[in-house]
Amino acid sequence: MESPREEFERSWQPRLWISLGALILIGAYLIAFVVGNDEEASVNFVFAEARTSLIWVILLSLLAGLVGGVLLSQLHRRRQTRKSEASVETPESISEEEA
Repeated sequence: MESPREEFERSWQPRLWISLGALILIGAYLIAFVVGNDEEASVNFVFAEARTSLIWVILLSLLAGLVGGVLLSQLHRRRQTRKSEASVETPESISEEEA
């Protein structure tokens, strides 16, 4: 039969507790971030102007940047695959050139 100390050492999961602590710290940081950026901000859209909380301006800018980055990376990958497909010579085309 195991002693309480041996049972504790067997069931101790440091990775779980580190993950839980990190999630709590991230949650606390996000709450402090929202509370710290609750002032009103004016956003000029060239044709219109809107007043909203600063946190929404930050979050919408982050979202627009993420979407733009994903779209640009997909466009870059598509161009790279087209370029690599165009530069690959098939064995048939090589043998035809030699003949």
